[in-house]
Formats: sequence, structure tokens, C-alpha cells
Amino acid sequence: MIYDFEIAKQVAKSLLQINAIILQPKKPFTWTSGWKSPIYCDNRKILSYPEIRNNIRQNLSAIALNHFKGANIIAGVATAGIPHGVLVAEEIGVPFIYVRDKAKNHGKKNQIEGYYNIGDSVILIEDLISSGKSSIAAAEALITKGLNIKGIISIFNYGFNHAKNSFKKSKIEYISLCDYDTLLKQAIDSQYIEKNDLEILKDWRKNPSIWKS
Repeated sequence: MIYDFEIAKQVAKSLLQINAIILQPKKPFTWTSGWKSPIYCDNRKILSYPEIRNNIRQNLSAIALNHFKGANIIAGVATAGIPHGVLVAEEIGVPFIYVRDKAKNHGKKNQIEGYYNIGDSVILIEDLISSGKSSIAAAEALITKGLNIKGIISIFNYGFNHAKNSFKKSKIEYISLCDYDTLLKQAIDSQYIEKNDLEILKDWRKNPSIWKS
């Protein structure tokens, strides 16, 4: 689910402009999972562009304030969600914590870093939702510590059916600034890709684990 279509189009335009998202249907990338993919997303690049970074911060913050009302902590999902989470927490004036994918094996062996109280209400910030696994795991880690999850906000979302089903099962609400469908529309409108590339990109999303270029 996207928050606002016009905002989603602007975010898509910005991500393509700075190569935070690259579309290569004829020369696919290989993800760490081993999947072949015609798209690569690296939202860390946003941090290097102040105007785009500020726009992303403001839009993430608007969702936090207007949709997930009542949260008193922002949590970043390690690692790429951390800087954007910090920016949102600063914007709306609440504490920040972050969640690792697993507890450290040294020191205090924390999975969650930062101060919080049992019963606090939390919004998680993600840079990207693909399978949804890391987002849901982070939320569950907070729940086990007695925190309440208001929802998850991401910058981009691939819109995989598997992720939709996982979030539905977990009963955790999530919203994204931009999604795959809006990205493809913007890519066509801005002539970033050709129309004959569109079917390749749509076909990949149907079953990315077995897709071949």
C-alpha cells in the first residue's frame, strides 16, 4: 500500500534520477539470495542528496504523524533503515531505537539498541520491503520486549504476493512511499525504459525466485 500516488510518483522519479533504483531488464542483477533480478535498489544513496533526503524525511514523517498516530518511539530496521529512522525521529521529536536481525554474541548481547519502556508504541522505518521477512522479524523482536507496534513505513516496496501474505498473517500494517507499480509507470513516463521492457519487468515480479531473463 502506498500513502499517496502523487508522492509515490515523485519518489520514483527521484530514486531513478540518482540511481538509487536501476532497471536493467536485458542485463539482470544477481541478488544475495541468488535470484536474478532486472531491478536493483540501494536507498542508501538518498542520504547523499540533501534535497531528496529532506523530501523523503518529510514524507515518512507525515505518515508517522498522520496515519500511525500515537507512537512515542521510532525504530530503524538495521542497517539501511537506521539513518532514515533517525531523520524521522528528529523531525517529529521522539526517541530513536534500532533493531538488529539477531542479538549480538558479545557485550550485552542486545538485539535492540536504545532506551525504551514496556508498553511504548513504536513505528518501524525500513528502506525497502521485499519478502517482508526482516521487517516482520524486527517487529516481532520488539513485541517480545513488550512494545506495541503501530506499523511499518518503508521508502520502497516490491509488492511481492509473498510479502503481502506474510504481513496479513502477522497482522502488522505497513505503508510505503513508493511501490513497484508506480515505479514502472514513472519509468515509462520519463522514458527511462521502453514499453517492450515493461512485460519483462512485470513478469519478474510474478515469481522472482525462478525468473530467468
